[in-house]
Amino acid sequence: MSGYDFDLFVIGGGSGGVRAGRIAAGYGAKVAVAEEYRLGGTCVIRGCVPKKLLVYASQFGPALEDSKGFGWRVTEASHDWERLIEAKNEEVGRLERVYEDLLGKAGVEVLKGRATLVGAHEVRVNNVSFTADRILIATGATPEVPAIRGAELMVTSNDVFNMERAPQSVAILGGGYIACEFAGIFSGLGSRVWLVHRGAKLLRGFDEQVREHIGSELAANGIQMRLSSTVTAIERRLNAYLVYLSSGDVLEVDVVMAATGRRPNTRGIGLESVDIQVDANGAIPVDSYSRTSSDHVYAVGDVTNRLNLTPVAIHEGHAFADTVFGDKPRQSDHEGVPFAVFSQPQVAAVGLSEEEACARHGAVRVYSSAFRPMRAALSRRNERVLVKLVAEASTERILGAHIVAPDAAEIIQGLAVALKAGATKADFDATLGVHPSVAEEFVTLRNGRYSTQLSSRPSTDAVETAARELHRRSERR
Repeated sequence: MSGYDFDLFVIGGGSGGVRAGRIAAGYGAKVAVAEEYRLGGTCVIRGCVPKKLLVYASQFGPALEDSKGFGWRVTEASHDWERLIEAKNEEVGRLERVYEDLLGKAGVEVLKGRATLVGAHEVRVNNVSFTADRILIATGATPEVPAIRGAELMVTSNDVFNMERAPQSVAILGGGYIACEFAGIFSGLGSRVWLVHRGAKLLRGFDEQVREHIGSELAANGIQMRLSSTVTAIERRLNAYLVYLSSGDVLEVDVVMAATGRRPNTRGIGLESVDIQVDANGAIPVDSYSRTSSDHVYAVGDVTNRLNLTPVAIHEGHAFADTVFGDKPRQSDHEGVPFAVFSQPQVAAVGLSEEEACARHGAVRVYSSAFRPMRAALSRRNERVLVKLVAEASTERILGAHIVAPDAAEIIQGLAVALKAGATKADFDATLGVHPSVAEEFVTLRNGRYSTQLSSRPSTDAVETAARELHRRSERR
């Protein structure tokens, strides 16, 4: 190092920034990481980890109910929200200390405070300036609240993790990952849930058959769907909130949650000082080596809005450090990344949807099966699983795998390895299944159908039908 305080200055102490700082320090670089809130970032502090803990908590109630079908005599149970949040806080605190220890052992200097760019080689933290040969922006993203009347009355996923009590009723705005996941969390913990989404189906961008299936399953689990609907205003009335919908309906709930997307954390960090222009979504454009338009300034993770997943941010941060400080250039690989939505049931996928595969490859062959899982035989739960493979028509190479089922995330990880290795349908057919299991369906799928374009769907799909039926039942109550 010559003439600078640090070889690398990382703005943001989340998964991507911490990994980049540790690896760079391992190559001998002098590194600083600045974090204005808590080490661990979105995933550890207010995202993946606390959310999954709440998902686990929400599964015990329905499981107790299901157990009656297997001969269990279940006495009346109740849930202690305060104890759940205390336990969650303890675990999050433990993980934060782990991050702190990892950076300390790597020799990384941690600075507590908001960092802003002053120039291509200068950063200011708490009114103290530091210089660095390279600067890495890893500031993540933050929940976005729609601009409607009464928007200030809504909570976001950040707020839910610290609520003092669980709501008896909640309206969730949105139809993506976060909306579907929190709908399951609140419903499982006993809240009455309305899911309000402007689209006709949930999970935009996912395989169309998967979208239909998960909508059906959530509706069957008692979540009140208000699809093709928007919120026009929110008002407070005594201890409740009135949610006005474009359909003319008015919902009265204890909590209104905005789960309508996230925006990159680029506001007020001094990008103008290094002539970096953000895109229409507020994200920092980068190349495959995470380089920005400004020399010596890089960016990784959700702030770049490439593929907003924690393992991807970690991978990008590691690849950056290898390239810049390890003399081992490697680009970030965003192909074949598995992902999961921890809704109930879970949605997981790797590779291309049927629609994407048709657009890229023309003719594809699709294998799918929807069925009642074995555990529902005695629980009598109205539950159906979906498994699906999409194969290139000419070679039968598997292009995509999709599943809607409990523990779908655990199953998709192994399939991701198979897709990365270039497995074909013949490879799946030659593999014996683990019986009885949901996962074995992937190696027993037969009778594929050809698909060459977006499949036509009925105007009234299973999602809308189930939602209307549940709405009628709720009105009768």
